[in-house]
Order: sequence, then C-alpha cells, then structure tokens
Amino acid sequence: MTLVVGLTGNIASGKSTAAGRLRALGATVIDADVLARQAVEAGTPALQRIAERWGADVIAPTGVLDRAALRRRVFHDHEELEELNRIVHPAVTRLRDEQVAQARARGERVIVCDIPLLFERRLVDEFDRIVLVDAPRPLRLERLVHDRGLQETEALDMITAQMPAELKRARADFVIDNTGTLADLDARVDEVWAELTREADHLPAPMTA
Repeated sequence: MTLVVGLTGNIASGKSTAAGRLRALGATVIDADVLARQAVEAGTPALQRIAERWGADVIAPTGVLDRAALRRRVFHDHEELEELNRIVHPAVTRLRDEQVAQARARGERVIVCDIPLLFERRLVDEFDRIVLVDAPRPLRLERLVHDRGLQETEALDMITAQMPAELKRARADFVIDNTGTLADLDARVDEVWAELTREADHLPAPMTA
C-alpha cells in the first residue's frame, strides 16, 4: 500500500521550500503548480476557455498564458477566481491522478501531492495525511513584498483570496511552522518525513492474485 500525503500552505508560508526538502529526502513530490502550468499550455482546451472568458489580452504574443494579466483580472473578484478554478482544476486533477497511479505502479511508499488550494478545493478526503506549512500573516506579507517584489495591495489580495490558516491548522495531521531559519524548517520537515515513512512502513502490503 501507498501513503498519499497532501502538502499545503498559504502563499509565502514556505511550502515550496518544504516540498524541496521532502524531495531531497527521497519523497515523490507531485507539484500542483507544475500541473497547473501544463494544464494551460498553448493549444490546451483550458487555455482556449480562458481566452474565451477573459479575452485575448490574457494570452501573450507567443501564444502562452500571460499569468500577470490574468492575475490582475481574477484576484480582485472571488467569482472570477472561482471561474478560473472551475476551468483549470479538472485538468490538474486528471494530471495528478495519472502521476499518482504511475508512482503507485513503481512501488513508491509515500507520495506527496503539493497543492496550494487543497482546503479551498475541498480535497482533504482524497489524502491519507495532510501536512500544513504555516507562518503568521504579517510575515507572509513581508515575504511577498520584499522577497517577491509585489506591491502590498497585490500581495494582500493574494493572501485574502485563500482560506485563513487557522481553519487549516485544525484539520491538518502535521503542522510545520516556518518562522525561523531555513535550518529550523529543514529540521521540522525531517521530523514529519520520519513519521510519514514510519506510517508507510506499517501499511499492509498490497494483495496479490
């Protein structure tokens, strides 16, 4: 049997850094952001629907999605953001399911699905364990402004578009608080990975014919 883990965290929490550490420790990590980019590559049905919904100016001259232009359209309006999710989410789910099946077939014991909007898309029940990476909202805002160069208003829009972390903490099996150094984060990720692998080692073996 395989332990399928959902890894999530609000924007600028350090989730991607934690995912990188898990990958370095040997985890199979399936990144929803990577899948989301694949889902809207040039020529895909999802990209065509986005252009039909928000106009040709969200498509760059090269034929790929202009993410900054689309973000300006949807992050100020919850309904617009939900419409975007309705377009992209099914394609991302299909790609993720394919990769999970491939990892199972390889005999992977722990599969980590890195999904920023895991709670928002009501995906909790699809996973055996949920790992949340979290940091206080003021710290996340500071990271967005100083580390990523966003305007404060844009950064706030991105933060408020997601479910408050307090609600997510209550439903997570493991919480990784990312308020210290990179070494502190790595140490906590290592602890969580050790626990996940112990759980996986105690799962029943798959039945054979």
